[in-house]
Amino acid sequence: MHIPNLRSETRYGMPAADQIMFNRHYVLGYSYYFRQAKWALEIVDPDGLDVDRSDNFRPDYRIPEMFRADLIDYAGSGYDRGHLVASANKKETELQNSETFLLSNMSPQHPRFNRDIWKELENRVRELDRREEVLETYVICGPIFYFDQPVQSIGSDDPNDVSIPIPHAYFKSVLTENSRGTLHMWSFVLPNARSEQSLDTFLVPTTLVEKLAGIRLWERLLGAKIDKERAGIRKMWTR
Repeated sequence: MHIPNLRSETRYGMPAADQIMFNRHYVLGYSYYFRQAKWALEIVDPDGLDVDRSDNFRPDYRIPEMFRADLIDYAGSGYDRGHLVASANKKETELQNSETFLLSNMSPQHPRFNRDIWKELENRVRELDRREEVLETYVICGPIFYFDQPVQSIGSDDPNDVSIPIPHAYFKSVLTENSRGTLHMWSFVLPNARSEQSLDTFLVPTTLVEKLAGIRLWERLLGAKIDKERAGIRKMWTR
C-alpha cells in the first residue's frame, strides 16, 4: 500500500523532501537544510464556516530540534512568518485553521510581500476556486533560492546554531479540475519583496518553477496536452 495515494491532495503528484508532514488538511515537504518547508500542497477549501483566525503560531515538534524553526528565530527579524498554506483557505473548523499556524508552514517573507502581492494571489486563487465550472483546486507553493546571489538569514547569531535562510522568491502552481475532468494549470514565481506589478507579470511556465525549485510538479499527469500546459502560460486573471 502506498500511503500518499490515500491522500486526495497528492492525487496528481507529491515531490520528495527530507520529511513529509501529513497534516489533517494539507501535506508539506520539509527541508532540513533550509529549516523550512520545501513545498506545501493543498486542496483549496475556503467555503467552510468563517471561524476566527487562530494566530497560535508554534513550533512543529514532529521535526527534529536541530532542524526546526522556533518563534525566537522570527522575533525582531523584520520578516513575517509567512503562510504557505493560507489560513483563509482552511476555516471549516478551529482545528483546521490552527493547523496552518505550525511554523513548518511558515517561511520568512518580506512584510510588504506577505501582506500585499502574496495575499492578493491567495485571494485570486480562492476566487478561481469559487467559479461554477471549477470542481477542485490544487495548489502547491514554496520558497526559491538563487544560489548565484547572496543569501541573508534570520535567527540566532551564535555561529554554532543554524539560522533560517530568507528565500529570494516564492512559487505557486495552481491546478484546477472541472466536473468533466478537464485540467488547467498556472504557475507563478514572485520575488520576496514589495511589488507594484500585476500578477500577470509573474506567470511563468511550470517547467521553469521546477528548475528553480528543484522539484517535479504534478508528475502523475501524463500526455501531450498536460506537457504543453506545463511548458506554457495560461492567463485566467482577466476573467
